Amino acid sequence: MQTRRQMLRTAFAAALTGALLAACAGSPTKESTGELIDDSVITSKVKAAMLADKNVSAADVSVDTFKGRVQLSGFVKSADERQRAELLARSVKGVKEVSNQIEIR
Repeated sequence: MQTRRQMLRTAFAAALTGALLAACAGSPTKESTGELIDDSVITSKVKAAMLADKNVSAADVSVDTFKGRVQLSGFVKSADERQRAELLARSVKGVKEVSNQIEIR
C-alpha cells in the first residue's frame, strides 16, 4: 500500500514537472519565461533612455520587444527625433534589431 502511494506521488510529480517545463518552453511565436523577462527589461531600458533624452517625446512613442527585436511605433515631430529614438533603442544592451515604425506628424 505504501509503495503504491509513493509510486503515484512520483508519477504525479513527474507529470507536473513535465507540464511545467513544457509551459516554459519558447517557440517561434511564443517566448519562454526567461525571454519574456529579458524583453521586458529591454523595453524598460529603451523607454527610460527615451524619457531621459530631452530630444525625444517618449510619451508618444510605443516600445515593444520580442526575442530581443525592438519595434518602435507612434508619432514624433521631426525626422531627427525619429532617428534619435532609433539610436537610443539600438544603444540598449540586448537589442538585436530595431524596427522603426515611428511616423512624423
